[in-house]
Amino acid sequence: MAKSSDPVFPKPRLVSTTQDLADSLVRLRHERFLTIDTEFMRERTYWPELCLVQIGGEQDVLLIDALAEGLDLTPLAELMADDAVLKVFHAARQDLEIFLYLFDALPTPVFDTQVAAMVAGYGDQVGYDSLVGSLTGHSIDKSHRFTDWSARPLTPAQLTYAAGDVTWLRLVYERLVKKLEQEKRLEWVSAEMAELADPATFRADPEKQWERLRARTNNRRMLGILRAVAAFREREAQRVNVPRQRLLKDESLLEIAATVPATVDDLTRVRGVTRGLAEGRTGLGLLEAVKTAQALPDSELPRLPKGRSKDAPRPSPALMALLKVLLTTCCEDHDVAPKLVASMDDLEALALDPTVPNPVLSGWRKRIFGDSALALRNGEIALAVKKGRVTLTPSESPSSQS
Repeated sequence: MAKSSDPVFPKPRLVSTTQDLADSLVRLRHERFLTIDTEFMRERTYWPELCLVQIGGEQDVLLIDALAEGLDLTPLAELMADDAVLKVFHAARQDLEIFLYLFDALPTPVFDTQVAAMVAGYGDQVGYDSLVGSLTGHSIDKSHRFTDWSARPLTPAQLTYAAGDVTWLRLVYERLVKKLEQEKRLEWVSAEMAELADPATFRADPEKQWERLRARTNNRRMLGILRAVAAFREREAQRVNVPRQRLLKDESLLEIAATVPATVDDLTRVRGVTRGLAEGRTGLGLLEAVKTAQALPDSELPRLPKGRSKDAPRPSPALMALLKVLLTTCCEDHDVAPKLVASMDDLEALALDPTVPNPVLSGWRKRIFGDSALALRNGEIALAVKKGRVTLTPSESPSSQS
């Protein structure tokens, strides 16, 4: 039951024809900002299957049935490309990936309230329902979170749930922006949006997929084979539109790289590889990838990414522990999520060599953490506990050593 203090939102309207879509979006293109969400299915496919697009305006809430027969989404593509209208998402990455896949272009400009919430001190990767609760006091209905959005017809309950993903988001956006403007942090969010404007963020590079597999070897020939079969699996998964792990699991790729199968029979001995797969187009492609990698000259073989090699230098565990405490302390003091400020890779790089370019040593990250991290590493400050809180204090014995 709605509370008397709850805002009144426009009644959501289902759109399923091209003409209705075009007419409706003409009105929305006069809005200062729109809130947008998508519902999709991806459990059985490599590429996401868009089922529903929700768009919230000041006077309109559209639920676009992307599976409606004969529906042309070109008017939606034009809206997504309109620089005059800000598109507000929460946890935007999967939504943006879908639009990039459909329209070969990313929506622009974009504002991600999850990123903004991290800047505003609401924690790491805060969920939409939690953020709505924190900023509005309203509890979001979660009952249809795992529903089958490809089933038709959509029920009234599904449509009501879907509309809630963009109606309350308008309030979330407005209140977050007000808070960030008061704290002079809106430019921090703008800096983070640059990554979401780069198509490379969302397009998997087949030639780099092997790096995800965490191979525990310095054998460059084995790494070359792993690179080849991982790249082949990625392209094959895209071709047949099947999730990469469903096509062939990571463990199978690692075993192929280690055992170097040369025949179909060899390939069937790899755990997770059926005879049907080995004898088919996928199996033959894997064998060809292995053969090609075997023939590469040593100069073209990959190396483990820097820091992953068994021989790579490791930072002092004690220094890493201090930097982690410092990161948490600085983020508490500035009310910002630690995950947004620095990753463990950033901290390791800083611990090993502070002269190497590092995200924490530029922009707003440097002001709230990087400068203190350098001072700690150089022995210029120390960590102390006062009244139950960790604080920074000048070191009694400053050191010029790094």
